[in-house]
Amino acid sequence: MRKLRRSARLPPKSAFAYLKTLFAPITCGPMPDFLSKRKYTALAAVLASMAASGAAFAAAGSGKRLQEQLRKLDPSTRLEQVCDIEAMRRINRDPNAFHPDRAVISAISDPKIAGHVAEGTGGAFRSKGKWYRFSFKCQVSDDHMRVLAFDYKLGDPIPESQWAKDGLWE
Repeated sequence: MRKLRRSARLPPKSAFAYLKTLFAPITCGPMPDFLSKRKYTALAAVLASMAASGAAFAAAGSGKRLQEQLRKLDPSTRLEQVCDIEAMRRINRDPNAFHPDRAVISAISDPKIAGHVAEGTGGAFRSKGKWYRFSFKCQVSDDHMRVLAFDYKLGDPIPESQWAKDGLWE
């Protein structure tokens, strides 16, 4: 039997687990309550685009396919999506123990949106299977394609008993 070269081997089990966790709500799970059908479809398109282009959230803002998918969204949905991606990127990059695989700026309460700025205290992100609150202020470009400024403050863990009420998933 011929041995596979190291580069031809399948990724480690943890990589499959990560992808399953990342796409389970889109591919086989129910639609979370906090997302409308339109936003859920848009989120699925953005995440599928990220996966297809090989862009992780750390480089999500630069993927050509991601940019194309974002342009298809209405401006208010696009603003939320780019702020969600920026929240993941910043929380992951900054010195803390968190490495989010999801962030939703409108998870617990709707942000206040004025022009090109979204601000709120009801954001949530998931890291290592647990959800946490965060507050934020996100300023985007005129076309809502790029984040110009993003400030956030990490909050408390969200009890698992509250996840269903807030439309958060495992």
